[in-house]
Amino acid sequence: MKDNNSQTPIITETIASDASQGIRAGKSRTRRDFLKVAAAGSAAAVAAPWVSNVQAQEGIRIRMQSSWQPGTTGYKTFENWANRVQELTSGEVRIEPFPAGAVAGAFEVADAVRNGVLEGQNWFTVYWPGKMPAGVFLTAYPMGLSDPHHWDMMFGAYGGFGIAKDLYRKQGQEFLGHVHHDLNLIHSKVPLRSLDDFKGVKIRMPGGIVAETFASIGARTTLLPGSEVYPALEKGTIDASDYTGAAVNYELGFWQVTDYIIMGPPSTPCLHQAVDLMDIGINRRVFERMSPQVQDLMHELVAAYSREHYAAIQAANAEAWPKYQEKGVEIIHLSEDDADRFRKAAIPLWFKWANKDPDATRLFKAHLRTMQDPAVALVTDEDIAGQQLNG
Repeated sequence: MKDNNSQTPIITETIASDASQGIRAGKSRTRRDFLKVAAAGSAAAVAAPWVSNVQAQEGIRIRMQSSWQPGTTGYKTFENWANRVQELTSGEVRIEPFPAGAVAGAFEVADAVRNGVLEGQNWFTVYWPGKMPAGVFLTAYPMGLSDPHHWDMMFGAYGGFGIAKDLYRKQGQEFLGHVHHDLNLIHSKVPLRSLDDFKGVKIRMPGGIVAETFASIGARTTLLPGSEVYPALEKGTIDASDYTGAAVNYELGFWQVTDYIIMGPPSTPCLHQAVDLMDIGINRRVFERMSPQVQDLMHELVAAYSREHYAAIQAANAEAWPKYQEKGVEIIHLSEDDADRFRKAAIPLWFKWANKDPDATRLFKAHLRTMQDPAVALVTDEDIAGQQLNG
């Protein structure tokens, strides 16, 4: 990014002024304090003081694979952000983006990052439970936290970010942040107008607690990577499938192979994955090669990417919904009674997965405190009566 002579001096003055005020108050300034002040300006202004330290470096290469398929709104947004990182870090870090399946299979991305086949991942965090039980609570699960700001509260106010850092380090990664995406839809070849209609239906689900909840109401669940969902629907190998949101699913042509979209009632448009988070994680050894300033900056850039990604997906969704109607796809909303029944099936499974190991318990406690926050109010003591947590 080119220097903006009309803006950068103002930012620099602000940082200097803020620092001097801190000194006069007898307080030392931290790197994060400076970043918070600088966040009022451009990312380039934040990076500017470090240019001389990194200009001579060739740049730390991070080959990062996304879960998004090429050509989708999600991948275009990811690719655009990745291609800007080198400039925003003044050359210290450069990200080479790859779409889903380009280097590693959908469920093997984390292993590829740990083993150095890739240096980074931008995958759907729902794939983590196969590597660690606590991964269930790194993204949406049936009838859990239902809005993006609930997740921001859990990661921020209730300590989830620090727990996620610990979990990723055990996997040889550094957690840089969560990425907001969308609610997930169920596309079906057959009409599913109540929970009872799911009995015997063969449906693709992402495994873990999500699949177990649908299995508990009689569905026949199967696990498939995203790239195999369309052909499975086309061939009739499956009757229905959970997948991402309206825009991306339209871009992938789901309207060509299914006639119905199944959603929850107005109070809960998605019963099973209301906030399908992605993440940005990188190999821990690669992270340690970065300067301390850029380590902090990378967290800020991921937070900015999350906002950009969410906005792009929602804008594309607004254009996609009328297209489904034009194609004759029927949108079916389940009832409030269905939502209550699904919730009663889900809650015991929350505790089952939370009790699988101490990390899962610790992370779920952060969820439970968030759900019981009066500003969220998703769970009452009556809802969880009789349920027990280990430790």
